[in-house]
Amino acid sequence: MEGIAGRRSALTWAVNITVVALVVIWLVPTLGLLVSSFRTPDQIARSGWWDAAFPVAQSYRGQAPLDGMKEEGGKYVLTGNLLKNGGGAISAFGVIGMKPAQFKAGTTGQMRGDQGTMKVMPNGDYTVTFNEKPDYAPRIYYQAKTPPKMTLQNYREVLFADGMQQAFFNTLTVTIPATVIPILVAAFAAYALAWMQFPGRGLLIAGIVGLLVVPLQLALVPLLRLHQDVGIGQSFLGIWLAHTAFGLPLAIYLLRNYMAGLPRDIIESCKVDGATDFQVFTKIVLPLSFPALASFAIFQFLWTWNDLLVAKVFLPANTGTKVMTVKIADDLLGSRGGDWGVLAAAAFVSIAVPLLVFFSAQRYLVRGLLAGSVK
Repeated sequence: MEGIAGRRSALTWAVNITVVALVVIWLVPTLGLLVSSFRTPDQIARSGWWDAAFPVAQSYRGQAPLDGMKEEGGKYVLTGNLLKNGGGAISAFGVIGMKPAQFKAGTTGQMRGDQGTMKVMPNGDYTVTFNEKPDYAPRIYYQAKTPPKMTLQNYREVLFADGMQQAFFNTLTVTIPATVIPILVAAFAAYALAWMQFPGRGLLIAGIVGLLVVPLQLALVPLLRLHQDVGIGQSFLGIWLAHTAFGLPLAIYLLRNYMAGLPRDIIESCKVDGATDFQVFTKIVLPLSFPALASFAIFQFLWTWNDLLVAKVFLPANTGTKVMTVKIADDLLGSRGGDWGVLAAAAFVSIAVPLLVFFSAQRYLVRGLLAGSVK
């Protein structure tokens, strides 16, 4: 048994593999979203993000104008180039839209109805030969490999969209008070539940734990009607109070567990020296509880910043009060729901500030979450 305290667990490799697997599961979709945010809609529609570094085969439709027609040996010939504006090499072509790759580039294909022949070269040169004089410009369908292309256009559309700056400041206006107010209220309540004796304290704690599992969707309509009855309706004050109400159960539960784990000797010594509960709370408990306060602030800030449902319900539907999530959902994606490039760029723009907050305070996150779990 000598040295057993320093021996590594036999399951260490399993823990490491699990952690790596979880990291990969989270990072792969994020990487795909990042790559898609720099791609054009055509490239996104044609291939996956993992093929972004390779040429993309796309189908096109061109037309051979009749003004360049020549008569040669009783037949009518149209010549030209399909890639006048640039593009990759043509790999195949066809005479109907359903089969744009019917013939290999460089070969001669038969047109429908024995009208003639068509030949398209890899460099885009085409030759269309008609047996009789045509009265319409023939269409040429072809496939060409487009070289990979990265663009910042998606980010330009998001960052410079009309009203986006106002939406950013509206989001800060909602998020900062909706993070600070619950912390202030929950800190006082958590201290009372942890260190003050009064009738019904156990039932109150049980009720707070029960509120953690109540879906906020159940309270949206009743809470909005209450706001309208008291006169605050759909406003910034209304959404501050709504986020405060929805965040308080978790805040009180988290802070109460942390404060209850603080050394009892320090609290009792302060009271013996004549300190009031308010002085103990502000001078001793609150500074020692900073990790728990920071961990809840991270959760509350991230949830409030990324919130769409509560903002849609408790804010007026006008441009002056839209937050970023509502602005992106209504204006940028409302009529272009399939524009995944803009959606990906909007996602990364909207998470810039939450990431900054998270990495600034992440060292307190684990300490605050584990508070009260062990003695």
